[in-house]
Amino acid sequence: MNPLKNYDPTLIIKPYKGKLYKGQWPTVPEMFEISVDRVPERACFTDFEGTAAAKNTLTYSQVYKIVKDLAYWIMGQGIQKGDRIAVTGKNSPEWASVYLASLFAGAIICPLDYALHNSEQENLLATAKPKLFFVDEEKYPYYISKPQDFSVYSLSPKFADTYVYNLKAPQCQLSQVLLEDTATILFTSGTTGKPKGVMLSHKNLVSDAYIAQQNMKLYYTDVFYALLPIHHAYTMQAVFIEGLSVGSEIVFGKSMASSRMVRELKEGNVTMLLGVPLLFNKLASGIIKGIKGKGLLAYAFIRCLMSFSYFCRKVFHLNPGKKIFSSILEKAGISKVRIAICGGGPLAKSVFRFFNQMGINFVQGYGLTETSPIIALNPIEHFKIKSVGSYFAGHMEMKILNPNEEGIGEIAVKGPMVMQGYYQMEEETAKVFTPDGFFKTGDLGWLDKENYLMLSGRVKNMIVTEGGKNVYPEEIEDAFQLETDIAQITVQGYIANKDTRSEELEALVYPSDDFYAEIKMERSSPGASLIAKERMEHIVNKINRKLLPYQRITKVTLLESPLETTTTLKVKRKYHSS
Repeated sequence: MNPLKNYDPTLIIKPYKGKLYKGQWPTVPEMFEISVDRVPERACFTDFEGTAAAKNTLTYSQVYKIVKDLAYWIMGQGIQKGDRIAVTGKNSPEWASVYLASLFAGAIICPLDYALHNSEQENLLATAKPKLFFVDEEKYPYYISKPQDFSVYSLSPKFADTYVYNLKAPQCQLSQVLLEDTATILFTSGTTGKPKGVMLSHKNLVSDAYIAQQNMKLYYTDVFYALLPIHHAYTMQAVFIEGLSVGSEIVFGKSMASSRMVRELKEGNVTMLLGVPLLFNKLASGIIKGIKGKGLLAYAFIRCLMSFSYFCRKVFHLNPGKKIFSSILEKAGISKVRIAICGGGPLAKSVFRFFNQMGINFVQGYGLTETSPIIALNPIEHFKIKSVGSYFAGHMEMKILNPNEEGIGEIAVKGPMVMQGYYQMEEETAKVFTPDGFFKTGDLGWLDKENYLMLSGRVKNMIVTEGGKNVYPEEIEDAFQLETDIAQITVQGYIANKDTRSEELEALVYPSDDFYAEIKMERSSPGASLIAKERMEHIVNKINRKLLPYQRITKVTLLESPLETTTTLKVKRKYHSS
């Protein structure tokens, strides 16, 4: 049972009702003002972008002044309530300040993926039609050099005249912001043709931030690590909005390079580590490789200690692992991590178990951009390895549409965190809602008796075998997450017999750099592909023995280059026509 079931995460804001906010929830600006009042001198934003990569920190009161000054300047540019402001760039305090200042001014913030090509970004800009566009150092010269329908400003001090921290104007009356006002438009896809923009209101964002804390208690002493791109709904909510909602510190990371990441985790004193499966697979693989390097006897002994640690957690609710493996965790930079949360896709049970064995409070969560995004989260005191968490009963509803004999069907939700709709796409919006107002997630799953959600896969990814069995590629891919020879694996259906049109499973495999280092060959060396293919087929056969007959892979295809991924590192699947 979840010990936080009766916990009220809004206790910290209730004393401010009628003073700083009047609605059911504060708006994002009101939420930030509450934290400024509660912890004015606590660290708010931190990065490592100073001279010689020195650590820079701004307090809540300092950030508040920056944000208000920028909001006054934005109003001075003639921005009206509901106008769009766009921002693109790597994670930074400047990016975050633009986000907040735009909302203080009553505008709608449109964060764009900085990894998109210029033409793709321009397609999104043509849809959003912003009045102002804040750009990082890399793309600023491109946008400033050509005529635009918007004014361009810099997130980098390199361009001092338009640098965001240098934009100031006299104080003025800011627009009145209401809970139901649109706060942000997040573009999820459609970089060619008509882009799909998810409209999230202040109520969507703030209600989700506090409701999610029903399953996980947060403190102003926590330090969140914003490593994944903050324009994505997952990091925006689970790190940025959540951190600000309780007055926590946010450390902005810009690179997944191991040495930099370990330094930022250590020197930033990070307590809340949020990531996607690929990040945690990388961390786990690195730790396991280091343990194996100590020799077989030491490795066997440590594995025994890990089993003991996990037994203590599940049976006695004790956590000896944090002390037993302190030196290992310190080397990995995660010794101070209080909670690690994986989102953006289901994680292999072996990886989930590994971190809990090592003494890290490790849980999974689930959501979509359209749901602000958190709609399920494992409580650390009562987690289930197979689950992405329990939904927030009492604050929202969840049901399974058209379940099969195993109880698996499409997940549908209703609650204050569900989006307003797709920007200027009424027909597309109508398609994703049921007649009784439930949002259809497009994900398949089932619920247990305690309302814990188990994911099976995406509706459009499901493969139906010749025998009529439903196969979920994600479940099979999960089994390979700790195979260090494989950097990327994607399972898809293929037509095994053209006459019968029977469909079987194919694995697209991109070997890791470590694999080629071990065989002492370059990726392009003559004969390397034959050795790689043989090794990958051996790994696939090993995993196949653990799978049900209809889940087994019958074809392995070696990739010369990795498949394209999203900014949360999920493969962009190409759907074949059957």
